[in-house]
Amino acid sequence: MTTTSPSAPGRLDRVLDWIERAGNRLPEPFMLFVLLTLVVAVLSSVMAAFGVSVTIPGENEITPVRGAFSGAGLEFFFTGLAQNFIGFPPLRTVVTIMLAVGLAERSGMLNALIRLAFSRAPRWLLPYALGFIGVSGSVMADSAFIIIPPLAAIVFKAAGRHPVAGLIGGFAAVGAGYSTSLLVTSLDALLAGITNGVAAALPVTGTPVTPISNYFYNAVSSIVLSLLAGLIIDRVVEPGLVRSGFPDTEVEPDDDPTATRGSDDPTAEPTSATVTPTERRGLRAAGVALLVLVVAVLVLVLVPNSPLRNETGGYLPASPLLDSVVTLVFLAFFVPALFYGIYAGVIRRGADVPLLMGQALKDLSGFIVLAFILGQFIALFAWTNIGAWLAVSGANLLQTIGLTGYPAILGFVVLASLLNLFIVSGSSLWTLMASVFVPMFLLLGYEPSFVQGAFRVGDAATQVMTPLNPYMIVLLTFVRRYQPSAGLGTVIAKMVPFVVPFWVAWVLVLTAFYAFDIPMGPGVDVRIGE
Repeated sequence: MTTTSPSAPGRLDRVLDWIERAGNRLPEPFMLFVLLTLVVAVLSSVMAAFGVSVTIPGENEITPVRGAFSGAGLEFFFTGLAQNFIGFPPLRTVVTIMLAVGLAERSGMLNALIRLAFSRAPRWLLPYALGFIGVSGSVMADSAFIIIPPLAAIVFKAAGRHPVAGLIGGFAAVGAGYSTSLLVTSLDALLAGITNGVAAALPVTGTPVTPISNYFYNAVSSIVLSLLAGLIIDRVVEPGLVRSGFPDTEVEPDDDPTATRGSDDPTAEPTSATVTPTERRGLRAAGVALLVLVVAVLVLVLVPNSPLRNETGGYLPASPLLDSVVTLVFLAFFVPALFYGIYAGVIRRGADVPLLMGQALKDLSGFIVLAFILGQFIALFAWTNIGAWLAVSGANLLQTIGLTGYPAILGFVVLASLLNLFIVSGSSLWTLMASVFVPMFLLLGYEPSFVQGAFRVGDAATQVMTPLNPYMIVLLTFVRRYQPSAGLGTVIAKMVPFVVPFWVAWVLVLTAFYAFDIPMGPGVDVRIGE
C-alpha cells in the first residue's frame, strides 16, 4: 500500500473551504426563519416605538409600521398561527401537484420514460438528450438528483462513451437548470404562491402569478440550457476526463473498502438502461391516456360558452382556464401514471393508488414543516408593514441614484446567485428575497412574474458548486465508484465548467425578454400596464 502526501491547497480550494465554513455557520432553514421572524418582531417593535411610517404609492393615508410586541401584535400571533400556516400560498398547490407527480414516480413511469428517451438517442446525441432530460428533470423534484445521473452513466457506458461524463453532466443539468423546464412543475406552483403572497401586501399588485406565468420564459430557457449542457458535456467535460486519465470503469467493492452497494443506498438503485416489455406496455397505455385527456380538455376549452372562458369569451389575461392550471397539471400526471401502473402491473387494486400517493407525501414532510415557519414569517412581515417600508425606501433609493432599469435587475440576479451558495433551499431563499424585492420592483413598474423569472437564474445556476448542496455528497458517492480517492473538491471542480456558461446564457435570455418586452407567460408582460 502506498500513500501520497497531501499537496498544498490551491486558491480555488481555499475559496471553496471558506464557502463551506461560512455556510456551515448558517442555521438550518427552519431555525434560520425562526430567527428571522424574531428579528422582524423586535425590529418592528423598535420602529413602531419611534413612529416610523411609510406612504405607499396609490394610497393617500400614511401607513405606520406596527410592532409585533404590542397588544395588536400578540392578538395577530395567537389568532393567526394556524391560518398563517394553512394559508401559506404554496402549500395547497405543491401538495396537490406532488400527489400526482408522486404517483408517476412511485409507479415507475417517470423512471421508465427517462430510460426510454436515453435508449433511443444515438451516440452523438446522448449529451444533448441528457441536457434536455436533466434540465427538465425538476418535474421529479429532488429525486432527479438521484435518478438521472446514474442512469446517464449506464447509458453513456453502453454507448462507448465515458460514464463519468454522463454522471457529471446529468447532475449539472439537473442542478444548474433546476428552476426551468418545458413542463409545468410543482416548483412553478411553489414560487407563484410565495410571489402572490408577498405582492398582496401592496395596493398595486400587478398581474396575479400562476404556475404558467413564467412558461414562455421557461420554455426558451430550458431549450437554450439543454443545448448548452449537451455542448459542455460533449466538448469540455468528456474530453477533459479522457485527457486526465479519469477511470471509466467502476471499482469493485472488494477493491474499494469505501464503496457501498447496500440495498438502502439510493445510488445503487439504477442497474440497467433497458426498458422491459412490461414497462413499454405501461408507457403505451400512459401515452394513450394522456392523448385522450388532452383531447377532452381541448374540447371542453374550445366549445362555445365554455365554463373555462372569461366574461369576454377569451382566456387572457385572466380566466377560469388559467385558474385551473394546478388541476390540469395534476390530471396530466395522475391519469397517465394510473394507466401506466395498471398496465405495468404496479397497481393491482384500488388501495395501491392512495398508498403510492401517500408515499409521495412522506417525501414532502420536510417541506410541510418548513412551510409552517415560512408562513409565519411572510404573514408577520406583511402585517408589520416592514415589507412595505423596505420596498418604498429601496425603490426611492434606486430612483435617487438612477438605478431603476436593467442594472437593478442584474444586481438582483447577482445577489440571488451569491445567496444561493449559502441558502440552497429555493423556497427559503425566495421567501426571504421576495419579501423585499417583489414589492420594490412593483413600485418600479415591473411585474412580479418578471422578478420571479430573474430569481430563477440565481436560484439554480450556482447551486451545483456549493458544498452546502446535500446532493453533492450523493454525487461524490457516484464518482467514488470510478475514482475512490475523489473528494468534494473533485466534484465541485467538475461543476465549474457548467456554472458560468449557464449563468451567462440564462441572463442573456432574461435580457432578451426585457429588451424586447416579450411576455413571460400567457397574459403576463415584463412591465405593469403594457
